[in-house]
Amino acid sequence: MRTRNWLVMAIFLGGCATAGPSNATMEATAASIRAAEELGAPRVPQASLHLQLAKEQSQHAKQLAAKGDGEEAGFLMLRADADAELAVALARSSVANAKALHAMDKVSTMRTDAP
Repeated sequence: MRTRNWLVMAIFLGGCATAGPSNATMEATAASIRAAEELGAPRVPQASLHLQLAKEQSQHAKQLAAKGDGEEAGFLMLRADADAELAVALARSSVANAKALHAMDKVSTMRTDAP
């Protein structure tokens, strides 16, 4: 994921600052938002918060770009991508924690059932 974030930043910084976020940057952010949704971020309170922030920032960045404020739009799109990636990480962490708790319960049950 870090490599992709650097790629998004390089794509953005490689272009003209006043031109706004590139299509690649916007598509990467949208992909991060979709990934967070598919991983269950809306059901994880902290992940849900960052997912919502990412959606709002992405929408606001698009509005700023349409108004001609490309530099601000670009930076806001990078923030949106970062929040979406954080939502992905938090959702994955929540799933991993749930699996670990389930495994611990199984082990506990096996120990109590053992002769």
